[in-house]
Amino acid sequence: MGIYRDQVVPRLVNLACGMKANDRERARVCSGLHGRVVEIGFGSGFNVPFYPEAVRSISAVEPADLGWKLAAKRLERAKVPIERAGLDGQALPFADNSFETALSTWTLCTIPDVAAALSEVRRVLVPGGTLHFVEHGLAPDAGVQTWQHRLNPIQNAVAGGCNLDRDIRGIVEAAGFEIRDLDVYYAEGPRFLAALSLGVAVSA
Repeated sequence: MGIYRDQVVPRLVNLACGMKANDRERARVCSGLHGRVVEIGFGSGFNVPFYPEAVRSISAVEPADLGWKLAAKRLERAKVPIERAGLDGQALPFADNSFETALSTWTLCTIPDVAAALSEVRRVLVPGGTLHFVEHGLAPDAGVQTWQHRLNPIQNAVAGGCNLDRDIRGIVEAAGFEIRDLDVYYAEGPRFLAALSLGVAVSA
């Protein structure tokens, strides 16, 4: 499982997250980022072209060494300073109130203790700081949810712990964030995979 997790899963994630169809979502979710940004689940750096000019720096949290290597060309073209500053979203190596904004794209589905990770994000944000997120998760339709629950064990095993059926709004609000904007919709692709939640939440 170590080789599969370390060498295969990052390549699968790179292929899935690198689809051009995701660019629209990336542009939307990155809009409004500013100041110091912590990005959990940096992956292969596909958000890099979409950081707005108001961003001062990116502290990238990414556990996969291969994912970081696959980001090399995008890092070279980055217009803002980016450093790999952490490996585990559940234990961020930053002081309280260190960032104005946070970013998570297709990441909350996979973190084992997602509540701990969001608690950490809230801790390192300044009061009133914002979490920008786009995630796949629990669909708005009961019929699709049924298939998500059925297929989730397979998805979890094949995709390195990724879950199909996490209630994104619920877990963000349970962590103490207030949802400011939220769009729940189906993107292109099979609905059990393509139910997205894209929004901004405020740290109290």
